[in-house]
Amino acid sequence: MKTLVLGGSVFVGRHVVDALTTAGHDVAVLNRGRTPAAFPISVERLVADRTDLNQLRAAIGGRDWDAVFDVSGFVMAAGGSDIDGLLDLLDGQVGHYVYVSSIMAYDQSLVGVFPWTEDLRTNSTGPSTYGGFKAMAEAAMLARSRTHGFPATIVRPAAIYGPDNNIFDMETPMFLRLMHHRPVLVPHGGLVVGSYGHVDDLCGAMLAIVDTIAARGEIFNVTGDSLDVNAYIALLAEVVGHEPNVEFIPDPMLSEAFTPVYGHLFGARHHAMISTEKMRRLVPYTPRYNVRTGHEHTFRWFLDQGLDRVEVPLVDPVWRATWDFEAEAVFAKRLRSG
Repeated sequence: MKTLVLGGSVFVGRHVVDALTTAGHDVAVLNRGRTPAAFPISVERLVADRTDLNQLRAAIGGRDWDAVFDVSGFVMAAGGSDIDGLLDLLDGQVGHYVYVSSIMAYDQSLVGVFPWTEDLRTNSTGPSTYGGFKAMAEAAMLARSRTHGFPATIVRPAAIYGPDNNIFDMETPMFLRLMHHRPVLVPHGGLVVGSYGHVDDLCGAMLAIVDTIAARGEIFNVTGDSLDVNAYIALLAEVVGHEPNVEFIPDPMLSEAFTPVYGHLFGARHHAMISTEKMRRLVPYTPRYNVRTGHEHTFRWFLDQGLDRVEVPLVDPVWRATWDFEAEAVFAKRLRSG
């Protein structure tokens, strides 16, 4: 299978590339060429800024692909992009187009409505926001699918974790807090529910979608073991083998936590559970991991990489997510002092 990955340098994109090359497919990667990535020698490198239609046309115009995996939506949201121009280049040239969207594409006023299914209303905040842009891109692809038969499928992942995760306020600082018995600060009584999926299960699901004719023109929630923050912390503590040192933040004190002192997924704005029933019904894919075995796998990778010895907070240039253990310790001391 001749495949094109839009993005591909980090985390999800890199794991898609690895999954495709491992399966023996021909792979080309298109990105801006700014992020170092040690791809297998067989991977073709195409350089273009996808916000520049002329660059895109020079790189991929007139070429045919059995499948395109679009994982670079955040760059588009940040810099703007001509979605229809990209689809014009690929229309008639691609067997299946799989777009990695986000559960942020849902209308965020649905927070607290359980579960989220693919037929619920979408984010209307417009292209200047991450979720609004995702929803707009989805709509353009699905409209073309209805009118021209464009073979697009939308996937909305849960919170993706796993090896190479470049959102550094998720499992990496949680492993460190637990290993070093640091305080784990928890808002809202730990009752915020989230859905978590392993990166390799997301990639496996996307490859299975390409082989599924019934998936064309559809939206799928992909991966998603759901649990509340208390259960999440308890599970990771068992994986690491240390008792958690949980400090609950009373609601009246939340406004005082100006420095992020807990992971972004612990906040009330992420209180949501996705349903993956449609994916299970229509696409023949069984996840390799559940939330426990997935985090066990991730923790082994974490140790193999020596991340348990990291001395400074890690930060990704795109997401800017990080941690501040010093600020967390100060805030925890305030909680204990009353």
